[in-house]
Amino acid sequence: MFTGLIHGMGLIRERLDRESVSRLIIDVGDWAEEPRLGDSVAVNGCCLTVADVGPHRELFFDVIPQTLARTTLGRLGSGRKVNIEASATPETVLGGHIVQGHVDGVGTVARVIRQGEYRVVVQVPSELMQYMVPRGSVAVEGVSLTLAEVDPRACTFDIALIPTTLEKTNLSDLEAGDPVNLEADVIAKTVVHYLANYAGRLDRSGVSGPRGG
Repeated sequence: MFTGLIHGMGLIRERLDRESVSRLIIDVGDWAEEPRLGDSVAVNGCCLTVADVGPHRELFFDVIPQTLARTTLGRLGSGRKVNIEASATPETVLGGHIVQGHVDGVGTVARVIRQGEYRVVVQVPSELMQYMVPRGSVAVEGVSLTLAEVDPRACTFDIALIPTTLEKTNLSDLEAGDPVNLEADVIAKTVVHYLANYAGRLDRSGVSGPRGG
C-alpha cells in the first residue's frame, strides 16, 4: 500500500525488453529511502518489486508485458523522469489517500492551464468515470490529488496543482496528449461494486448475495 505522497523522482537509465519480461533500470539519485531486494516501490503509480539493487543507486525492476500494455510504463524509455514512493508501513503518516499501486487505466491530458490556478484537465476512460467524485481522491502518475472538477458527460476531470507538487513530481512536464496512469479511490470502487452487484439482495442468513437470474 502507498499514500500517493511522492518521495522523490528517479531517472530511467535503460529498459531491456525481453520476451517474457522487461527490465527497468532506474537511477534514484539522492532518494532518502534504501530499498532492499523484494521491497515494493510505486513507479509512476505502478507497484513494482525491487529485483536487484545496483552499486550506484540503481534499482532494477522486472515488468511483465501486461503491466507495460496497461500502464504508461510501456511508453517510457531512457531519460524519462518517474515518480517514486516506498510502500507504507504501520508508522506511515497517511497524508494522501490509500493507494494500492494497481493502475485502473490510462487517461490522456486534454489541456494544461498555466494562467492563474495551474490546472490539468484529464480525459478519462468512460468505465472509470463512475469512480470520479467531486472533491474526492485520485492518483495520477502515482500522485495523490483532489478532483477539483468532474464532468461525467465529457469524461474529464480537473486537478489543481500547487507549486510544491509541480516541484516535487513529474506532473510539471505534462502536456496535452500525454498519457497518465490513473488509480481511482479504492473506497469509491468498493461502494460502486457493492451497489452494482449486491445491494438490495439478501440471502436467508441476512447476508447480501450476488444478483442472479
